[in-house]
Amino acid sequence: MSQLGTPTSVLAPINRAGWPFIAGFFVLAVVLGFLWKPLFWVGLVATLWCVYFFRDPERVTPADPDLVTSPADGVVSAVRPRVPPPELGMGKDPLPCISVFLNVFDVHVNRTPVPGTVLVRAYHPGTFVNAALDKASDENERQSFRIGADRGREVGVVQIAGLVARRIVGFVETGDVLQPGQRIGLIRFGSRCDVYLPQDVRPVVIEGQRAIAGETVLAQLHGEQAIRQGRKS
Repeated sequence: MSQLGTPTSVLAPINRAGWPFIAGFFVLAVVLGFLWKPLFWVGLVATLWCVYFFRDPERVTPADPDLVTSPADGVVSAVRPRVPPPELGMGKDPLPCISVFLNVFDVHVNRTPVPGTVLVRAYHPGTFVNAALDKASDENERQSFRIGADRGREVGVVQIAGLVARRIVGFVETGDVLQPGQRIGLIRFGSRCDVYLPQDVRPVVIEGQRAIAGETVLAQLHGEQAIRQGRKS
């Protein structure tokens, strides 16, 4: 399993959506260097951070259509019922929801939590409050996907912009058939992903747990699951 902070993740390929930003940061560093040489090194550090931010490591995703995996790297910030965004078309009743909060040092390429077909892709403009807050789900800019999964089950995943993030990029469209762990989008810079599960599905992660996109199992679509508890150690 890939881990954040290992040589594999640090030296990972760069997602192509990041190259314009990396080039822009480097050009700015050169311009600043002409004005005052020490500023070049400041700009170069910013460029290297940009390279790190847009890294896109390979992940090993279980090829089991019954498993729901994390769409994002980050910390599980909430595991509680929540009413899905109306544009998902998943009803007005609260559904089990898992929120994964990404800080500016996490990999920001998002992946599908389940293999299946994109039934809905919807963009909703909004504000940019701290993505860790509950109200961010309702008020912030977001992009939502409803995915038709195994045996008629449906899972929703919502990319939510944060306090610093100002752009959500989608890689897939309505009607696309997704493979396990396939990349579906990217959020710049610091954000959150919410996963909405069917009513009878219980999450198997807990708040405070570290999640790895495409690898950490969040839930199982079929079969009984015990409610998980944990402790710090």
